[in-house]
Amino acid sequence: MEQLNLLFEGFQHALTPMNLLWVLLGAILGTAVGVLPGLGSSMAVALLLPITFSLDPTAAFIMFAGVYYGGLFGDSTSGILLNTPGNSSAIASTFEGHRMARNGLAAKALATAAMGAFIGGLLATTVVVFFAPTLVKLATAFGPAEYFALAVFAFLAISSVVSESIVKGLMSLGVGLALAMVGVDGPSGTVRYTLDIPQLFDGMSIVVITVGLLALGEVLHIASRIHRDPAAERVKPNGRPRLRKHDIKKAWPAWLRGTAFGLPFGIIPAGGSEVPTFLAYGTEKRLAKRRGDIEFGQIGSIRGVAAPEAAANATAGTAMGALLALGLPTSATAAIMLAAFQQYGMQPGPLLFERSGDMVWALLASLFIGLVILLILNMQFAVLWAKLLMVPRHYLYAGITVFSVLGVYAISSSTLDLWVLLGIALIGFVMRRYDLPLAPVLIAVILGPLAETELRRALTVSEGDVTTLVSSPTTIILYGILLAALLFSGAKHLHRRARQRTGDSEGDKELIDA
Repeated sequence: MEQLNLLFEGFQHALTPMNLLWVLLGAILGTAVGVLPGLGSSMAVALLLPITFSLDPTAAFIMFAGVYYGGLFGDSTSGILLNTPGNSSAIASTFEGHRMARNGLAAKALATAAMGAFIGGLLATTVVVFFAPTLVKLATAFGPAEYFALAVFAFLAISSVVSESIVKGLMSLGVGLALAMVGVDGPSGTVRYTLDIPQLFDGMSIVVITVGLLALGEVLHIASRIHRDPAAERVKPNGRPRLRKHDIKKAWPAWLRGTAFGLPFGIIPAGGSEVPTFLAYGTEKRLAKRRGDIEFGQIGSIRGVAAPEAAANATAGTAMGALLALGLPTSATAAIMLAAFQQYGMQPGPLLFERSGDMVWALLASLFIGLVILLILNMQFAVLWAKLLMVPRHYLYAGITVFSVLGVYAISSSTLDLWVLLGIALIGFVMRRYDLPLAPVLIAVILGPLAETELRRALTVSEGDVTTLVSSPTTIILYGILLAALLFSGAKHLHRRARQRTGDSEGDKELIDA
């Protein structure tokens, strides 16, 4: 009851004409920057940070509430329309969302993403308001062994689920781990696979890898087939941004499942929202196979967009709670928000609620307001964004290339990043040519350094005793679920292969008889 009273007081501070204007401005600016390929939500917060220095702290953080969620909406918009997610949290939504866009369902995909982001963010912010103490206890249960188990779970689960062939999934995982190993090894300080190029000592940027693999790789793939697929020269998007009853009926369980994946990950510094979004996507794909859903992987599935999007915003919501209550930034965007707090002489943590309670509760209230504003804006702008696909394909992909290169160059003004971008694009092109899945590469790049660091930390604490990796109930449960999933997946692959062989044998016999 006390939380409700404090939240109502926060709404009284936030629901003033000027503060509503700052939320609206932040939502529009955050979405606009997030839509640009290669920038994304974290870049939106970073670029707009100086604008708030002239504002009082309450107004500044109310504006950041709009920027925070607005950038996440923009990330998915660029991913769905241009196959160029603004941030790694939108990668999983891109797979089915871009398929829907290519098949004329761009507006529906954007509406599904907007609703999923709203539901995930709304439930997560509600959880932050009422259940912050419980979330804190959950976060403290994870040590190095648990983080490593979580990373291994994500590696193998994604590799086995998103690919028709486990071997191809593991090959893609190997490519991602190889890319993740470039740079200086944190625990020992050893330089690895940098070719003595100083700019690579910090490793390869996830933005460069994501843009190269998804955006430029897609451009090269389309260019190589542009004369083979003349019917796909133009896409006419469906101009209906509103979801029908049967669409909502299909998407509703996926929104809830995605939110359930995302809620606990916001307070665990295990790679941000990438893990829950990929797990949500993998779950929907597995359920689609069980149902015989032919939309998934073909024309694009609403469920494949709904679940990852809800998971991403649910993670962002609880990440804000972890930042405010613990002073723990669990994502790049949250880290920039932490810098914003410090800029005003405030240190997030338990004392923040005591010393600056009015501002904190106004910020939480403005998160609710920002979600409503963003839902209204994006549902109305879905058709406008979808019209980008009416641009002739050669102009559209030329524009994607230009924005991708500019976005990558804007990060560090390094020409080496552009060469790395081209190299990653060629890898993406080859992987598409030989039907290797892209998701395992991205999850390996994101979680590879975390897995390596936590493995070394766990072995260091235990003085080399490997049994420490399975010494807690959490690790045993994770490895048990993983083993069962791999056995089940392997059995299904063997059964499918046996059925194919039986079918081929029967076909050959019929030909001989004929």
